[in-house]
Amino acid sequence: QVQLVESGGGLVQAGESLRLSCAASGWAFSTSPMAWFRQGPGMEREFVVGISWGGASALYAPSVQGRFTISRDNAKDLVALQMNSLKPEDTAVYYCAARTRRSWRGYVPKEKDEYDYWGQGTQVTVSS
Repeated sequence: QVQLVESGGGLVQAGESLRLSCAASGWAFSTSPMAWFRQGPGMEREFVVGISWGGASALYAPSVQGRFTISRDNAKDLVALQMNSLKPEDTAVYYCAARTRRSWRGYVPKEKDEYDYWGQGTQVTVSS
């Protein structure tokens, strides 16, 4: 049974940092592209960042490029998102997503329907 459990959300002030984690279980994590999406109030769920299963390729949304960093530990089945210089517009529920379908090593999709499993989400609130 595939499970994704996010942690690390919270309330911070603008300019501060947070680190989100996603613990995965139930399938071959090391061969799956992973991603973080977010959904703000009244907004569509949007792609934030993704990482290939080998970890060599990462794709960032322009709005977070240079501030957020994704990483993965295939030995521990973990993916993390380091968020620096947070802005009020980063306020959202952040979701971890896994693509368990067969993927080539460097593949990092941005579309929601390219991912097969989702975590329950963790709230990030950035006050001004």
